[in-house]
Amino acid sequence: MAAMIGSNQEVDDAVHRRRWWILTVLCLSLLLIIMDNTILNVAIPSLIKDLHATNSQIQWIIDSYVLVFAGLLLTTGSLSDRFGRKGALQIGIVLFGLGSASAGMSHSVEHLIASRAFMGIGGALIMPSTLSLLTNVFRDPTERGRAIAVWAGFSGLGVAIGPVVGGTLIKHFSWQAVFWVNIPLGIVALAAGAVLIPRSKDPSHAALDPLGALLSILGLGALLFGIIEGPAKGWTDGSVLVGFVVGAVTLGLFIAWELTSEHPMLDMRLFRIRRFSAASGAITLTFFAMFGSMFLMTQYWQLVHGYSALEAGVRMVPHAMTMMVVAPTSARLVERFGTKRVVATGLTVIASSLTLLSFIQADSSYAHVIVIFCLMAAGMGLTMAPATESVMGSLPREKAGVGSAVNDTTRQVGGALGVAIIGSIVTSMYAGKVADLAGRFGLSGHALSIAKSSLGGALQLAPTLGDRAAEFVRAVDAGFVSSVAVGMRFAAVIIACTAVMVWRFLPARGHGHDLPVDSEEYAESVAHAYEPAIVAGG
Repeated sequence: MAAMIGSNQEVDDAVHRRRWWILTVLCLSLLLIIMDNTILNVAIPSLIKDLHATNSQIQWIIDSYVLVFAGLLLTTGSLSDRFGRKGALQIGIVLFGLGSASAGMSHSVEHLIASRAFMGIGGALIMPSTLSLLTNVFRDPTERGRAIAVWAGFSGLGVAIGPVVGGTLIKHFSWQAVFWVNIPLGIVALAAGAVLIPRSKDPSHAALDPLGALLSILGLGALLFGIIEGPAKGWTDGSVLVGFVVGAVTLGLFIAWELTSEHPMLDMRLFRIRRFSAASGAITLTFFAMFGSMFLMTQYWQLVHGYSALEAGVRMVPHAMTMMVVAPTSARLVERFGTKRVVATGLTVIASSLTLLSFIQADSSYAHVIVIFCLMAAGMGLTMAPATESVMGSLPREKAGVGSAVNDTTRQVGGALGVAIIGSIVTSMYAGKVADLAGRFGLSGHALSIAKSSLGGALQLAPTLGDRAAEFVRAVDAGFVSSVAVGMRFAAVIIACTAVMVWRFLPARGHGHDLPVDSEEYAESVAHAYEPAIVAGG
């Protein structure tokens, strides 16, 4: 027994010495899937040209990945806890690489959509594994907070370099190259991880929860289907309503089952811990506002200012680099001022930035807009890393996989809702403004429908108006920008309310218990989660 304890201590010491190298591998694995999400946007025009893809098909090339990825997160997080996080990460990288190769060899839209869905399986194994491994490698709460801040900063790096790398590859090669680039990155991450990353799993060997897994997959998948299809088909479309109803009912059954199961995949009592639930809410609503605003600003850069996808991507580098710089520094600020103050400050900065963005005009300069965007990025850097650390620090290390999956699921659902709801508000406002222009420019019938559908449609229609084309473009640009202002202000209100919620419910500091999940002390901390003396130190 003594020899076994000594051996385990030697392993722990070896892992501790190489912990920052392990973090490097985990960040590279994260970069693989974050960059893939942004790099694909640059390839959309080429996909339309080469594969003759329709707008609906383009949407599903992107969303098939999101649907599978988000739907599987809770299940893959639970499985990684049960069978091993290192194995889940490496299997995920292999599957992601195979899916990328299949996508790179696609010659039809259907093949590409199926390949992207398969890549979602790999992504769902990779994403929660990186954060759960990080939590188990960095056992000191202070170091863990700093490591999570670096991890969050790499998310910003992926957002920054994706469009730039994608644009460069398409310029010199073809759209297939945006998928083939994942192969060498995956090989490096796989090889380095095999050597550096330790094995880690839940030592309790909890029984599997197949019914919980099935209900979570069906519920999240149906909910996301409704969110994704709502803006395109209309919120009252039959298939959209079925998606929402099935999602709501199935997720309700999932919660009921998890509350009564002896071995729940997700212990619902965790949401009684203010540090866990308040931080999860902050992440959800931050991504709601971030994805919604980015969706609008991408159109602003490319349609109003006329930038290509690559030019727009390059111009967003300062935004992403600001997030990458600020996120790691947030850990130091948390150590000094506490999580509550830092996260609430970050949310206030985001809300202020969104309000400022609501006043930009069609002819606002790049310098003016990017300064506001960098301010928003700073707020996100202050918010996301400490909120993520609060989620992970609320749980025992044994359940890091499920905690990471909850964190990732809130991001995906929040982001999808942001694009759907904020995008729908702007689309509705814009369609009304174009309808008001119909008599002025003699638009009716099919031409009016095209102009109302999107700013891109209106710009394609402009050349048919002859001498009045330039005047029409200025009018629809102004209508779009004023509609964007409404969407930005709506997002600002959401974030301001989130800041109030964080100030009210998020503890200033966590207890940092790192208790075994089957310990009496952990059970007591969950059962009495609302008691401030247990949940927080201040």
